[in-house]
Amino acid sequence: MSDVVMAEIRKDYLYHLVLKGERADGRAFDEYREITLQTGTIRKADGSADVRLGKTRVLVGVKIQPGEPFADTPNKGVIITNAELVPLASPNFEPGPPNEVGIELARVVDRGVRESGAIDLPSLCIAPGEKVWIVFIDVHVLDDCGNLMDASSLGAIAALMTATVPAAQYGLGEDYPLPVRDVPVATTAVEFGDAIIFDPDTDEESVADTKLTVITTADGSVCGMQKSGPGFLSQDKIYRIVDIACERAKEIREKFLEV
Repeated sequence: MSDVVMAEIRKDYLYHLVLKGERADGRAFDEYREITLQTGTIRKADGSADVRLGKTRVLVGVKIQPGEPFADTPNKGVIITNAELVPLASPNFEPGPPNEVGIELARVVDRGVRESGAIDLPSLCIAPGEKVWIVFIDVHVLDDCGNLMDASSLGAIAALMTATVPAAQYGLGEDYPLPVRDVPVATTAVEFGDAIIFDPDTDEESVADTKLTVITTADGSVCGMQKSGPGFLSQDKIYRIVDIACERAKEIREKFLEV
């Protein structure tokens, strides 16, 4: 049986479940899968986090080292975010340069950290115009079972919150905690029919017309959004997603990030 036929059967099955107000795994439409978070999992990293969202698993490592600032921000530290999609994590991932999925994932994680002002970048200036601390955030997808955005976002901020600037290693004084000022959390929903479903798994993502990721700060402000897919969302649905996203993000902060 062809992949196209299987996709149509799967879409029809999920659609009829949605009409009955159900999901394949029994969750409510706005309910997340079980989340587990462990920090300090990579010994050689300056900060790290292992996130499991259902069967999705993401490992995030943070490395901090001195380097030159960008020309337009000579008095600020630098953030560089990368995402690696390990081929064993999904049959859709292939070896080689990052594809559009990996690029989008890295950009959304970076946007959440950068636009929220999560890191106090001015305090990472060592010598204006000459040397600053560069923060590398590396996202490694180990198992893709849906909703990589939220898992990666959570892993990134958890790794940053537990990261240490290795000043002593470079003869720049004593080590100190990375100055983190805010806690951005991403919340993703997909539209399927007339229903809005949060924390989609791979099947739900594959049949949804539209996906929207909302990134909020600790005070509930929206600092970033990313829309994927060919479909569109009405204004009312966007407002609804944002409202629920703020609630879910707050729950995640309180439970896993102690904010």
